[in-house]
Amino acid sequence: MGEIDSFLGMIRDRALQTREKLVGKLPVTGELLRGSLLERTVRHKRGCPKCARGEGHQVYVLTVSYGGGRVRQFSVRRERVAEVRRWLDNYQKLKEAIEAICELNHDLLRPDTAVSRGGRKKRD
Repeated sequence: MGEIDSFLGMIRDRALQTREKLVGKLPVTGELLRGSLLERTVRHKRGCPKCARGEGHQVYVLTVSYGGGRVRQFSVRRERVAEVRRWLDNYQKLKEAIEAICELNHDLLRPDTAVSRGGRKKRD
């Protein structure tokens, strides 16, 4: 029994260390943005030589979905596209790190079972 408790303690310690490393790597910043950046082509019906040639005008739109099927769209100026992409990337990294931390915390809630990356091990 002492050997099993020692083994479980090591697993718990490893999970706590991994969690602390993940917390240390969190992109703690206000530069977060949820949504998708879309690139669209707008064409005017008449009076625009560029549109008459079929080229149109490239525009960027940030779309954000909310509950109940609501979607908001924000126009993004060309000079801010790189910044918006960076903020979207920060959000994805934060979301992935939070999910990994939650998985470790799920494992920590089960101190009497050994958990491997492949799933739960059978209890004796």
